Amino acid sequence: MGFFRNAYKNIADARQRQADRFVNGALSRMDDESLKSLGKSRAELRRNSSSSFML
Repeated sequence: MGFFRNAYKNIADARQRQADRFVNGALSRMDDESLKSLGKSRAELRRNSSSSFML
């Protein structure tokens, strides 16, 4: 059962990263005042978007 558990975990992790990129892109199009009301900042969005991927 370990193979299927690992495969499911890898798929779920990949989908989470994809969702995070989508949300980060949508938030980056908002103005600074709206971001501030959500408790986010441009610097935080830049930090979150600069994740490295292994090829």
